[in-house]
Amino acid sequence: MIDDQALKYLAKELKKAETGLLESLGDGGADDYPQYREMCGQIRGLLYAQDLISDLARKLEKFEDE
Repeated sequence: MIDDQALKYLAKELKKAETGLLESLGDGGADDYPQYREMCGQIRGLLYAQDLISDLARKLEKFEDE
């Protein structure tokens, strides 16, 4: 079974990556529009991964309660 600590670690690392990209965008880190779009796509992917981890954690919790 997947360890709760592993999920927390993944979520934390994904959040750090997201924060780094957001800060970079805020500081003008994108040199041009294609780079801006790439960074936005990376953020979107990180958010999707975080949602998947949250859903998995909820499902595992529900499964363990049964």
